[in-house]
Parts: sequence; C-alpha cells; structure tokens
Amino acid sequence: MKILILANNSIGLWKFRQELLKKLKEENHDIYISCPDGEFIEKVKELGCNFIDAKISRHGKNILEDFKLLKNYIKIIQKIKPDVVLTYTIKPNIYGGIACRLLKTSYLVNITGLGTALENKSIMRKILIYLYKIALKNVNCIFFQNKENKQFFLEKGFNFKNSKLIPGSGVNLEKFKLQEYPSEKKGINFVFISRIMKEKGIDQYLEAADYIKNKYTNTNFHVCGFCEDNYIGILKEYEKKGVINYYGMVKNIQEFLEKIHCTIHPTYYPEGMSNVLLESCASGRPIITTNRSGCREIVDNNVNGYIVKQNDTKDLIEKVENFLKLSREEKKEMGLNGRKKMEKQFDRNIVIDCYLKEINKIK
Repeated sequence: MKILILANNSIGLWKFRQELLKKLKEENHDIYISCPDGEFIEKVKELGCNFIDAKISRHGKNILEDFKLLKNYIKIIQKIKPDVVLTYTIKPNIYGGIACRLLKTSYLVNITGLGTALENKSIMRKILIYLYKIALKNVNCIFFQNKENKQFFLEKGFNFKNSKLIPGSGVNLEKFKLQEYPSEKKGINFVFISRIMKEKGIDQYLEAADYIKNKYTNTNFHVCGFCEDNYIGILKEYEKKGVINYYGMVKNIQEFLEKIHCTIHPTYYPEGMSNVLLESCASGRPIITTNRSGCREIVDNNVNGYIVKQNDTKDLIEKVENFLKLSREEKKEMGLNGRKKMEKQFDRNIVIDCYLKEINKIK
C-alpha cells in the first residue's frame, strides 16, 4: 500500500512514531512523509521513507497560510494517490482530513490532545470545531489518546462511526529500560522535562523548587526543555540563585534519568497522553503530576507517584515533601510499580497493533 503521513514536525514523528514507520516498512508498504524539514528527517529517509517538505505554522492563525496548507495537501494526495493517509496534531488533522474527504481518500486521524485553542472558550475554538466537523465526516477511524478528549468531541455533536482509545503514543519498553534506582548520597534529584511554557506548570515547579531547596538542602532540581515562552531570563535567575540547573533540550533523556529520583510534571496544558511521564515510569522513576486527562491515567496515587491539583504550588510542595519522607526502598518500589504499569497498559506495541488493524481494513 501507499501510505501518506501528515505531521507538524519531525521531532514527534521520529521520537514517538519511528516504531510504526519501521513496522510499515517491514510489511513492504510505500511510505510518504509530509512535514516541515527538521533534524530527524534524515533518519526518516534512512528508513526508506519518501519526504515531502511542508510549511506549517504550528501556532499561527493566518487563514491564508492555512488555505495554502490545504491546497498543498490536495496537491500531494493527487500526485501520490495514497491508499490511506495518517494524520497527527490539529492542522494536519483538519486540513489533511478535509483534503482526504474532498478527494475520497481513506484516512486515520490521531487526536494528540486538544491544545489550548480547543480547550479555552473563544471564537477560535468555534472555528476549529466547525473545521473539525468538516474534516472528520468521512474518517475511517479516529484514535483518541484519552477518554476526556473523546467525550469533548461527542459533546460537541460529532458523529463518528469508528473510534479507538489508545494509550497515547505508548512507550518503547526496550529503549526505555528499567534503570537501577540511584543512590541518595549526593542528594535527591527532581526533574521537569517539557517545553518551557506557562501551561506546562513551570511556574509552580520553580516556586516549589525554591521553597524545598531552602528547607531541604539535600535536594536538587533540574529543568530540561526548549523555551517556548519568554522564560529564559527567569530560568537563569533561578539558576543563579542555586535553585535549579537548566540544560535546554536534552537529546538522550534515558541517560539523564539515571540520576533522577522523581519526575515532576505539574502541567495544566491539554495533553493527549504525556510522553514525559510514560518514559519516566518505564525507566522506574516515580512521578508527581496533575489531576487532568493525559496525566491521571499514568499515575496511581501513592502507588507509583502522587497526583496534585492543577496550578497549585502549595499542593505540589506538600506532595514533594511526602515523597522526601519516604525511604529509598519505598521510592524505589514506587518506580517499580510505574514500570509494571507501563508494561501492562502503555507498551507502544499496543498502539502499533491498533494502527495495523485499521490499515488492514482498508486493503
């Protein structure tokens, strides 16, 4: 089969979907990738996939630019004539979906999270819902990463014939192996791994780190990720005070997790399913995260971590202190519980199998 994949960047495509690409190539499918050129495109090409550059402004609201994207998708589909199109993230889902519908091409859509534009009430939300209704009318299957996202679409009057609930992007349990729990002799290490933006809870993390670091001198707080909002000055200020260590983008996160005792993800962003939490749990690290969709599914409170209230520094501090009161063996046990949960519920092979079943229906 000819399979066309539409995505908004090469990073997510490679990090979370390379196993699917490899499986599709193993089955001798002809794969075409359309997304903006980026650092992982060469790796995609090395697999034997064909690459088509696409200009996508991920957060842009320029209708003219979006119309150009739609026209480009139509041209690509007309030229390639794929048997099925796989789409990920809002713009490829909407404009790729509309193009597939117009050209009567089979397509599978992955709702990787609502995003702030859909979660927050606004004119933009109404426009996106309208466009999604056009895009999803004839979809072969919609993959939802959490129940709340599916419920949102149902409440907005969407009528889709076929949908599947998948465990996010899953986690590669071979790549993210269970790691030995680190010693506490040089202190207890916490980490924030995410795009640095307000909705990911960076303010709460920094405030909690400042409080805990002053009270418990044997603690260390680390921050990894690309700054999307204007946080670089704030991070440098906290680093200068000795509260955090900031590393920017970290390519080998498995290696970084070796020295980490707990991952903190205090997000209130509309997640699909948090890959940061999946990878931390797979590595045997306890997690502290918020009680919202895309996070609560991954944590069993007091079993493999703690749930905190959204946008609540006080509650976050309390949960961090609860964690610090545990013995090393109890912390280690939390990490092992997280690994078991990943093996049972979040293996990436579960996601791949779901895709293969839906693709095989189209043959």
